[in-house]
Amino acid sequence: MTAPLFAEGELPRYARHIALREIGGPGQARLKRASVLVVGAGGLGAPVLMYLAAAGVGRIAVVDDDSVSLSNLQRQVIHSQDRLDMPKVASARIALAGINPFVSVTAVEARLDAGNAAEVVAGQDLAIDATDNLPARHLLNAACVAARVPLVSGAISQWEGQVTLYDPARGAPCLACLFPAIPAGGLAPDCASAGVMGALPGIIGAMMAAEAIKLLAGAGRSLRGRLLMQDVLWGESREIAVHRQKDCPVCGAIKGEDA
Repeated sequence: MTAPLFAEGELPRYARHIALREIGGPGQARLKRASVLVVGAGGLGAPVLMYLAAAGVGRIAVVDDDSVSLSNLQRQVIHSQDRLDMPKVASARIALAGINPFVSVTAVEARLDAGNAAEVVAGQDLAIDATDNLPARHLLNAACVAARVPLVSGAISQWEGQVTLYDPARGAPCLACLFPAIPAGGLAPDCASAGVMGALPGIIGAMMAAEAIKLLAGAGRSLRGRLLMQDVLWGESREIAVHRQKDCPVCGAIKGEDA
């Protein structure tokens, strides 16, 4: 006899999802069966992880090598004062267990690098780039392209953020199509040096989580081929079309299919 997909008492927590025509029972079941990689448990990773767990994504792997510090607490809402100096992945796992005990969370306390990128991406249905440095972004992008795994990516600085879906296997560009080179040091300052408004990663991270939930559940229109930008200082949003580059050194050889 096949074990039930949902544990006893689990389904009521997803009632508002199941009531949505675009998700329903079948979509919630797809979320339950899904495996998602989240690289980064900081500002963007915090809302992404919390909303994915609350949504009932069955398996979540989180990769980060940093520890919780006092300056994180202004925006990284998955962490708390009593978990200062704890590895962020351990702190995140505690928080997610409190949100949804039916979700399996794998904590990988490591920096994403050339030696582990392919391994952590392998077998995932979706990857989410919630990192804060460009070398890691490009490593993750290359690993996802090679594995044909869609990559939801968000970025923030000061008052502005952006979200897109890199997926060259299904017709969308990859990161290297848009940003082929990593800028020299200092030309793309991180949040520590440039600053960031505390609620911004919550806004952009929630948009990333929504994109992931839609994609996994098979609902709505994805951000493949579209870059969505949000300026919270002036309350403005805009969208631009983005395209694959045939000569892209990372995804140029990948044969795409219809999105």
